[in-house]
Amino acid sequence: MSDLLMLTPEQMRRIEPYFPLSHGVPRVDDRRVLSGILFVIRNGLRWRDVPSDYGPHKTIYNRFIRWSRLGVFNRILAELAAQGGQTDNLMIDATHLKAHRTAASLLKKGLYPDVSDAAEVD
Repeated sequence: MSDLLMLTPEQMRRIEPYFPLSHGVPRVDDRRVLSGILFVIRNGLRWRDVPSDYGPHKTIYNRFIRWSRLGVFNRILAELAAQGGQTDNLMIDATHLKAHRTAASLLKKGLYPDVSDAAEVD
């Protein structure tokens, strides 16, 4: 498991207060499950492709859904951001969408408006 992402005990201590308490049966290790969730999201994997070292993929998925609905991740993010103070960096999401290969021909066919500021070349 050395090459897998695993939260450190210090990182886990900082966010532990934001997780719901366990009722009844003890839960699978939160640190391992959260590390699995982060691994899936960071690498863009399907839940079932998470390495087994993080635990059963169904457990990781169910915990992600449950914690998301309870607002656990939102509280953690808000608190960590508040503790961080001022920053010199601003991060921008670089998400992009792939266009279907036929989308490139829409402009040539007049089916998509030309919104470019570039001057036309004859």
